[in-house]
Amino acid sequence: MARSKEFDTTLVLHKAMEVFGHYGYEGTSLQNLLDGLGIARQSLYDTYGTKRDLFISAVKYYVNEKSAAVVSYLERSGSVKQAIADIFHEIAAVLQDEQRRKECFILYSAIDQVPHDPEIAAFFKHDMERLEQAFYDALVRAREQGELSGRHDDLLALARYLYHSRYALTQAAKLTDNPQVLDQIAAVTLSVLDK
Repeated sequence: MARSKEFDTTLVLHKAMEVFGHYGYEGTSLQNLLDGLGIARQSLYDTYGTKRDLFISAVKYYVNEKSAAVVSYLERSGSVKQAIADIFHEIAAVLQDEQRRKECFILYSAIDQVPHDPEIAAFFKHDMERLEQAFYDALVRAREQGELSGRHDDLLALARYLYHSRYALTQAAKLTDNPQVLDQIAAVTLSVLDK
């Protein structure tokens, strides 16, 4: 009879995000993982497979969770501009929180792997298309509701800008520990939505 797992696999994925976020994919050793995850070597292999398998599982879990939240928030009725502002303010707040930001840095590691790993590249391409479409649909609704002026003639380009600006905040948080910088970047990003 198979033994049941003695650990929370979701919690382990969160811990893996922190470890990979801290050391990067290449810099993360097996010992870093075992120490950070608090599970035995055999449990790691039995549940997640290789280091790469665990990394991909953690990246997919993180990105899917965050992207689903963004899509859901954008689809809600009400002010689109306010929803987009809320999304950017929340990202800045998370990146300013020492504990919560550790998981976010897995993105930095994952994006570094895109040129070298077709599976990760395909995953991020799919996620990019999903979020660009969500931003685009929301911007169309914003225009219909009179929240955007006619000067925004290419809503797909604007959607792409918002998508990439979201990731740029994570990059900025790696380069500075000044929370004001993140707030300023978010504010300037959001200013493109002004009439």
